[in-house]
Amino acid sequence: MSYKSILVHLDTSVRAHPRLEIALQLAHRFHATLTGLFSTYVPPRHAFFVMAGTADYYAEHERLRHERASALERLFRAELARANVDGHWIAANGYANDVVPPYARLADLIVLGQTDPTDPEAFVAEQFVEHVVLSVGRPVLLVPSGGTFAAPGRHVLVAWDGSREATRAIHDALPFLAHAAKVTLLTVHSSADRPPRDTVPGDDIALTVARHGVKIDVRELSVADDTPVGDALLSQAADLGCDMIVMGAYAHSRLHEVVLGGATRTMLESMTVPVLLSH
Repeated sequence: MSYKSILVHLDTSVRAHPRLEIALQLAHRFHATLTGLFSTYVPPRHAFFVMAGTADYYAEHERLRHERASALERLFRAELARANVDGHWIAANGYANDVVPPYARLADLIVLGQTDPTDPEAFVAEQFVEHVVLSVGRPVLLVPSGGTFAAPGRHVLVAWDGSREATRAIHDALPFLAHAAKVTLLTVHSSADRPPRDTVPGDDIALTVARHGVKIDVRELSVADDTPVGDALLSQAADLGCDMIVMGAYAHSRLHEVVLGGATRTMLESMTVPVLLSH
């Protein structure tokens, strides 16, 4: 099993180029085709026309958007040639939460950037990352908005709790695990936990993964009842020197809002290494 189609979301944010570099390295590693999908925030046209004198502003915004898209496309094609990677470019017009998922569902792996509240250009849609993770049915590799990262996967930390989401994540991550020098599977417990009887123990799923040629170290961590699981995972990743975390994404839609589980929310807000999320 490998990733043969990788899609990277690109915009006009500061972190777009570093995100592209990671996607290129992964495409080279897995001999995959790389799709660069350009999608930015598009203000609704009707919002400008209701006020006199704002139509010109909308036209100028569109002109700048197309200008930046063309510049980024030239960079994308130059980087493909430099990395000797096959790929193609798509500029998606429309609201990102509507236009990105149909393309993302065609990829084996999606590369997105963590939401960066310090960069206005990083905003493309309300709860964009959450919406993509929840709606596309594909693994999403989320790159932190701060720090410098090489393509991840040297030492992978897998968060395991026996759930459907965790099971999906560990299987979606098999290409990373097969290439990793080390894989650590971690289960976090607290005294308040009451695991269901049908939960698959860490040793059992490790055996399943090992059949794919993956060497995996199984660990359990006990924490205080008030310690958030997400914080425990980030702490362990730092202590063990992991450069990537794999975990299931716990979320559901409520009206027009995506409601996240606690550990998932912590990761999206506070990640320190790239995180592969599956739902």
